[in-house]
Amino acid sequence: MRYKIFYLSAALFFSGALIAQPKFTEISTKPGAFSRIGFGARGISMGNAMSAVTTGNLVSYYNPALSPFQENNSFQTGYSILSLDRSLNFLSFTRKFDFYSTKNISDDNKPSRTAGISVGIINSGVSGIDGRDNNGISTGELSTSENQFFLSVANRFSEKFSMGISVKFYYYKLYEEITSNALGLDIGALYKVNNNWNVSLMLSDINSKYEWDTSPIYGQQGLATKDEFPLMKKVGVSYYNPDIKLLTALEFENSNAGTNIVRLGAEYNIFENLFLRGGIDQLNLSNTDSGLKPSFGFSYSKAFGEWIVGVDYAFMIEQYSSSDRHIIGINLQF
Repeated sequence: MRYKIFYLSAALFFSGALIAQPKFTEISTKPGAFSRIGFGARGISMGNAMSAVTTGNLVSYYNPALSPFQENNSFQTGYSILSLDRSLNFLSFTRKFDFYSTKNISDDNKPSRTAGISVGIINSGVSGIDGRDNNGISTGELSTSENQFFLSVANRFSEKFSMGISVKFYYYKLYEEITSNALGLDIGALYKVNNNWNVSLMLSDINSKYEWDTSPIYGQQGLATKDEFPLMKKVGVSYYNPDIKLLTALEFENSNAGTNIVRLGAEYNIFENLFLRGGIDQLNLSNTDSGLKPSFGFSYSKAFGEWIVGVDYAFMIEQYSSSDRHIIGINLQF
């Protein structure tokens, strides 16, 4: 019984180390922290200020209302290089659907409305945890796994306005029979002011919470507890200038965990299919010691017939860790 308690304590400690810094912000200690790091190399390299961006490869992780703006079918996958035996991986597919009506079929063949769908997975975990009993004898390695599965649908009601909803399912395997799952919602909207400016609104992790039951290990001494995810409210603005091929984005996020976070990002199409990116995440106006996370990255793509294959890379500084974050991604458009 005692070594099982040690196992559980060690697993809790190391899984919480997914964001490693000595002074944690309020939101980084809340459940689901892995899902708030970002999604893929493009978003992370732009400081995750992506909720109002409607150009390039899109994913509803940042805003469920984005999928109707995806130009082609988009498949994205990503792998993260992290310290402390941590893992963080991404997989998503996004596409739009055009609907035509007989009333406007002769109107330059424009669709009467556009819908979109986006599905994806975020997988994270910690491996190589050294399990030992109370006598210090090794009992093998432990690992944790935490996952988010999301499905988003959206409708573009007009040329200017889109709205969508995401259903998110979380599954957390902490230790042996100790697992939990959660179901939450994201709701997002986007308004195109003109061809250059976009504005977005979003509510994230509505009703998401883990429910734990430790009786499989502790028996009658086990407890049933609930850990609620922070509810996040976001507003975003993006500006795209096609003449100089520059995209900039700004996002503000407020949560019921007492955080007020600003994110900044930029993307510059320097040469044909080569893009350079930079951003700043976690500028917490409520806590000056929260630790900024500057980032930068690039991507390059090449057409092979009807397929466009791209490679993405992102670098993000991770304070107080033995190494920084590196994210490598591959994207396909077809």
